[in-house]
Amino acid sequence: MEKKILYLECESGISGDMTVAALLDLGADQAVLEQALDSLLVTGFQMVVHQIKKAGLLMCDFDVVLDKEHENHDHDMEYLHGHNHEHGHHHGKEHLHEKVESHTQKEHQHRGLSDILHIIEHAKLTANAKKTARKIFEILAQAEAKAHGVPLEQVHFHEVGSVDSIVDIVAVAVCLDNLSITDVVVTKLNEGQGTIRCQHGILPVPVPAVVNIVQEYKLPLQITETKGELVTPTGAAIVAALRTMETLPEVFTVEKIGMGAGKRQYDRPSMLRAMLIKEDTEEKDVIYKLETNIDDCSGENLGYVMERLLKAGARDVHYIPSYMKKNRPAYQLNVICTKEEIEKMEQIIFAETTTIGIRRVRMERTILKRKICTVQTPLGEAKVKVCLYKDKERFFPEYESVIALCQAHGKTYKEVYQMVCEGIINK
Repeated sequence: MEKKILYLECESGISGDMTVAALLDLGADQAVLEQALDSLLVTGFQMVVHQIKKAGLLMCDFDVVLDKEHENHDHDMEYLHGHNHEHGHHHGKEHLHEKVESHTQKEHQHRGLSDILHIIEHAKLTANAKKTARKIFEILAQAEAKAHGVPLEQVHFHEVGSVDSIVDIVAVAVCLDNLSITDVVVTKLNEGQGTIRCQHGILPVPVPAVVNIVQEYKLPLQITETKGELVTPTGAAIVAALRTMETLPEVFTVEKIGMGAGKRQYDRPSMLRAMLIKEDTEEKDVIYKLETNIDDCSGENLGYVMERLLKAGARDVHYIPSYMKKNRPAYQLNVICTKEEIEKMEQIIFAETTTIGIRRVRMERTILKRKICTVQTPLGEAKVKVCLYKDKERFFPEYESVIALCQAHGKTYKEVYQMVCEGIINK
């Protein structure tokens, strides 16, 4: 199966609603999502999806609008930070999905992990979407259990157990499955600083649940100058559950871009950019160059180093005269080798020279197709390198083969080289 790679660019952090919006903008089927959310054993919310502009860019906004009984302060900047912020919470006019309260008893905001897993299990989701949603919630529950020092089965948490978080996480799972994503790349999470208010009081940013997830799953975190929470616990859990690749492919094409809008207003646009990318799998010939400048080794020493490197398998070794700081005459040592030979080459260079550092460069190269053949000469067989260029063959007598015949028969290099060339012509 061909890889379908999703790159989540978390320059402005990540949250559940931002992720859903970005995936919908990428092309996840909104009707499929609506049907899945309609099957949840959860009430008291409306799903609103519309296009908005943020920082002059058109992007998707996914909103879970709660009734008065279930609403929380997740997007209320004055509540979260204790001072006035421009309120960026949009409610669209068109409600694309609405669930009506049908139970006589009021639902409890506080849910345990088992309650949430029950909701997921009885929803009309694919097996893969259920698996993803379960994984995200389990990561969140483990982070909360660690933060509060209680067993996993005793975790009852407001933020994650609330209706909008359940909807966000199930929606992420459904959209990922609908897009047939096979791999997810997240290179880093940008986070803010300062404090934020939640059910447990005033907490430092990153909040404990986020820190626990980052620690447990080795997620790369970068603290920015932004005052506020950029990475929510739900966002961190999504990354921990989905991330399969730490770095982007060296070469790739962008198939499609999705922009998901966030609700909170900070000093940077709250948005998540998601890209469907395709790795360039064209096979390339790659070689590595090792180089170092040496100004305090003798010529004899450097000559011996070259012999050792070539004997150990270096494809090529050469020196370039140079002038270094303080006008010191020096030589730049260059070694061409494969990736597998790097460690061996570097060990020789460090052992045999006075250098204290080696630069390493990955290089792609274009080479002609080649093969080694033998030709007959009056002095015996000689090896010849044959290269193909535009359906024409080029012949190059092998140096080692030529000097072997010179030494065996007392001939000059020029004489033997000419004999080998005549052997090529007569072949």
